[in-house]
Amino acid sequence: MQQRLARVREVMAQQGLEGLLVSQPENRRYLSGFTGSAGVLILTQERALLATDFRYYEQVKLQAPNWELVEVPQDLAAVLANQVTALGLKRLGFESDFLTVETYEQWRAALPQVEWVPTSGLVAGLRQVKDAEELALIEEAVRLADEAMVHLMAWIRPGMTERQVAWELEVYLRTHGAEALSFTPIVAFGPNGAMAHAQTSDRALQEGEPIVIDMGAVYRGYCSDLTRSFCLGRATEEYRAVWDLVLQAQLAAEAAIKPGLSGAEADAVARKIIYGAGHEGHFGHGLGHGVGLAIHEKPRASFTSTDTLQAGMVLTVEPGIYLPGWGGVRIEDMVVITPEGCRVLTRAPKVPVI
Repeated sequence: MQQRLARVREVMAQQGLEGLLVSQPENRRYLSGFTGSAGVLILTQERALLATDFRYYEQVKLQAPNWELVEVPQDLAAVLANQVTALGLKRLGFESDFLTVETYEQWRAALPQVEWVPTSGLVAGLRQVKDAEELALIEEAVRLADEAMVHLMAWIRPGMTERQVAWELEVYLRTHGAEALSFTPIVAFGPNGAMAHAQTSDRALQEGEPIVIDMGAVYRGYCSDLTRSFCLGRATEEYRAVWDLVLQAQLAAEAAIKPGLSGAEADAVARKIIYGAGHEGHFGHGLGHGVGLAIHEKPRASFTSTDTLQAGMVLTVEPGIYLPGWGGVRIEDMVVITPEGCRVLTRAPKVPVI
């Protein structure tokens, strides 16, 4: 935590900020360890304060013992005004990419004498490169997701509904070490798989139709993300051809990913293979995204990305092909970028038919 604070303070000094208010939950947890749902960090070059309400006073003492607790009995804006004034801060950064306009106006009205400086990605940018402790937690979250996927592959049967499979997944993860799911799982049968973010329904599984399962586990705050696509019992030649093409694109991207590569360049490796096979317009999302305390965070690997990949970043690699009225195929791994290339963290089997 002290190293993280030192890095943030360096950026603050570079931007001429006397203080910084951190309210985005993942950023707040990253810097302090505090996991409560409400609170604001007040950070200066010398002081680290955490303002929150009565529900979390004891929790702050346990999770963030090195932070000064600022009790908020009622009006957060008034408390912040008192603290900022007492600290003598004149140039104050805030997270403009998270704070609502209403809250910003309340804070500014309480401190009209302060110069309010919008910041975007100040802490989130530092979160992109994972330290050894973070990587260990991510790897455990990946292991839990792998284990759950293997369980589902052995358990699933024709006639089961998407909703039943999603519930079995959630029960398995929560009873085998996950504290939560990274997101509402996607379980899509048949033509529902053509929707990249399909909503789980009561559709019953038919033998031989495409299946897409996208899910992840949370372990001690850190997320994993995993997608496997397969058919049950048999598969058409068309399905096998599409599945093989998606796997080819994924493996090519994983072989190409390395430090210095841009997110757009990584995306282009997979996209060239898929588009070159006549599926232009059938791969509409990006190749991947960062994963950590949030399921979607920087860096991005997409055709619009301006991010540059660095060693220590954790990224999903998830090309897909989606055919309306037919279904979809997406195969997703998580990788950590190394000085030489990348290491695949995901171990769940990749098979077109089970």
